[in-house]
Amino acid sequence: MVRTLTKLALSLAVLMAQGHAAALTVFACEPEWAALTQALLPGAKVYSATHHLQDPHHIEARPSLIAQLRNADMAVCTGAELEAGWLPMLQAKAGNAKIQNGQPGMFYAADHVTLIHPFKGTVTPFSGDVHVQGNPHLHADPRRLLAVARALATRLAAIAPAEKVRIDRQLQQFETALTDKIQAWEQLAKPLRGRSVVTQHANFGYLWLWLGMNPVADLEPKPGVPPTPAHLARTLEQSRAAPPMAIVIAQHHDPRPAQWLSGQLGTPQKMVVLPATVTSDGPDALFRWFDLMVNRLVQVAP
Repeated sequence: MVRTLTKLALSLAVLMAQGHAAALTVFACEPEWAALTQALLPGAKVYSATHHLQDPHHIEARPSLIAQLRNADMAVCTGAELEAGWLPMLQAKAGNAKIQNGQPGMFYAADHVTLIHPFKGTVTPFSGDVHVQGNPHLHADPRRLLAVARALATRLAAIAPAEKVRIDRQLQQFETALTDKIQAWEQLAKPLRGRSVVTQHANFGYLWLWLGMNPVADLEPKPGVPPTPAHLARTLEQSRAAPPMAIVIAQHHDPRPAQWLSGQLGTPQKMVVLPATVTSDGPDALFRWFDLMVNRLVQVAP
């Protein structure tokens, strides 16, 4: 009896070890890619390097992030130079061959969609957070998100071929749900088409494009450069001449410039603070994020 129980215990330990080894470990540079990975491969161990209250341009290469990347089977990041200030350092210090550029385990979302507004000038230290390839905040367009989901599902299946059937099933469910949601959001957002907004940075550039909205002014004089009094004065003059529907900033931005502009314009102007990415975990986190943004904008539309 003791021998039988010992063999059973050993068998269970082996099965548990095999199940543990089979769980894919994914390092996501931003929360949106962590959420998308969870939607496509539930059960994967997913770590996000950032959260919605951080600016993904400027992240400290902390020891904890180095350790997570060192142990990752795959990394999912935006690319288009969004993480240029910190990801290369992490890759070098992690010493993980799987997640180096050009390897199957290093996935960049921007490689799989067309980006808007590429920077065509000469990049200097005074240019700000500009991107030669284009605006990297592509996840704010659910149509581009679909394209990334298809590409990511293919890559996940290549990294974990034993999970291909499940990944394909999850992708089909995600595509169906997001396609239905896009139709509902576009119907809800009809009052927003053609409306103008004052923004800060290009975090929601793809959202404006998708919803047919018009960003008429930016609180930043240059991308990533904090608002200056002179620039705010010019923005106020412009906004008084053509009042926007709202002033929209991301949660990780300093709210004081937008509050000042809103106060100068008076009560008809509405200030809207939106998270620039998902604020929670789970396979439906992206849906909840778009729900929040579209509904919040519709609420302030006169």
